[in-house]
Amino acid sequence: MTAPLLTLRNRLIRWPGGTWLFGFLVCRKAPYFASIAPRITALRIGQGEATMRHRRAVTNHIGTVHAIALCNLAELIGGLTTDVSIPASMRWIPKGMTVEYLKKAVGTMHATATPAIQPVESDAGYALPVDVVIRDPAGDAVFRAQIAMWVSPRGARSG
Repeated sequence: MTAPLLTLRNRLIRWPGGTWLFGFLVCRKAPYFASIAPRITALRIGQGEATMRHRRAVTNHIGTVHAIALCNLAELIGGLTTDVSIPASMRWIPKGMTVEYLKKAVGTMHATATPAIQPVESDAGYALPVDVVIRDPAGDAVFRAQIAMWVSPRGARSG
């Protein structure tokens, strides 16, 4: 069974402006992410990709993409990838994130998220690490993160 979020995206991207509309709807559901103006470029079970343009709103005092904007991009695509990858009977929430800033981030950033293990259905909650790499226009990694997602059965108390 395909996740409702993935079904919606696949339906929208067939139309002109559908990719933009999907990103807009994601940011309506989670308004904070609108601050980075993300574009979700790919989303499928086991992998998601998104970009963020280098613009004044995400720039720090030295003219590079701000470290927290990179974290926001990582959390956004990590969460979307988790949402479409876990079984329908499960839910998720981020519990933590470990990050590495590898070099100055300049230009449009491209993030790729991949669960470190195969998500499964379970009667108990479990940790699902999601790896995110953000690359610059030259393809060089500028940022790496591992997001600690907590996956648990729907209707159960999160632990």
